[in-house]
Amino acid sequence: MHRILLIDDDAQLGPPLAAYFARFDLVLEHVLLPSAGLERLRQGTIDAAILDVMLPEMDGFALCRMLRKESDIPILMLTARGEVMDRVVGLELGADDYLPKPFEPRELVARLQSVLRRRAAAPIQVGETRVLTFDGLVLDTVTRTVQRQGEVLELTSTEFDLLQLLASAPGRVFSRDDILNHLRGHDAELYSRAVDIVVSRLRKKLEPLDCIKTLRNAGYSLALARTTP
Repeated sequence: MHRILLIDDDAQLGPPLAAYFARFDLVLEHVLLPSAGLERLRQGTIDAAILDVMLPEMDGFALCRMLRKESDIPILMLTARGEVMDRVVGLELGADDYLPKPFEPRELVARLQSVLRRRAAAPIQVGETRVLTFDGLVLDTVTRTVQRQGEVLELTSTEFDLLQLLASAPGRVFSRDDILNHLRGHDAELYSRAVDIVVSRLRKKLEPLDCIKTLRNAGYSLALARTTP
């Protein structure tokens, strides 16, 4: 059973949402202030966080930035108007998904379930390679860790999933639609700009390696050759 933390200053939102989440074997905890949310997250046992953008003490973007310095926990952001700029900023800061207010509880649950599925390590199949090794880059698909030139990188779950997809077939060009379907699922209402944001963020973390190649009007590929561990 997954435990979700909602950080939203609307005191009326938590109880009915918690009752709805329970129908899907999700436990929802609700705090009103970012400071209380940070304290609860630091205690552990939380599997994902939902952040409202409009919060007292600090806005959801600042809170997301703080969380990303400490954890790679899946983050879903609630935007008051669903404005494109809010979505872009949230993704650039490391949020895994977003949902505009007002929202349907069923869609919120579906988004959370999708994020949690992506976060869970896929079971190892017989003959499946656990560690993908490239020149200067090592991915462990079970522990979901990445080393760049011997240094362990802090990637969000979305960034890791993107890198793992590209690394699964070095040199193959993945279109934006391919990547969106892999990261979000076929029923997600997203936009291709989201892919560009995640790629840009991942590319910066992989520097000085220049390993993600952009093919204009086609997509992205991993420009590294596999090596023997």
